[in-house]
Amino acid sequence: MIHIRKGTETDIPQALKLVKELAAYEKAPDEVEVTIDEMTAWGFGADKQFDFFVALENDVIVGMALYYFKYSTWKGKCLFLEDIIVTESKRGQGLGKLLFDKVVLVSKELKVRRMEWQVLDWNTPAIEFYKKYNATLDGEWVNCKLTNHQLEKM
Repeated sequence: MIHIRKGTETDIPQALKLVKELAAYEKAPDEVEVTIDEMTAWGFGADKQFDFFVALENDVIVGMALYYFKYSTWKGKCLFLEDIIVTESKRGQGLGKLLFDKVVLVSKELKVRRMEWQVLDWNTPAIEFYKKYNATLDGEWVNCKLTNHQLEKM
């Protein structure tokens, strides 16, 4: 039996374990820099940055969906779904859909103007999943970023 609920501070260690599992799946295991203390502070401290849902099976977190709010100069308040992560042994069982639907519900309840997320172009299972929702897959925009290491050199 799977139970979906809002993530709590005590879920952070298991959540970070899932984040590291996702990084390995995305062929970037050494890219995870965030610590348990940082996730706890940014998820539950005075400078709260994100919310998340967890999928539990027998009190073990087997999936999560992490999201935050952003602002569009054209649209206003938007929700950004950073990641849906389902542990490898539980993929293909509908947990991703349960988590995605929870985030969609939050988006509707809060009347955000847009719900956004990214997907790697090689992640065919995820792309096919999002197509089932009739999502717009936008190939026009180029993602840009400066890492903290790049910023420090400026």
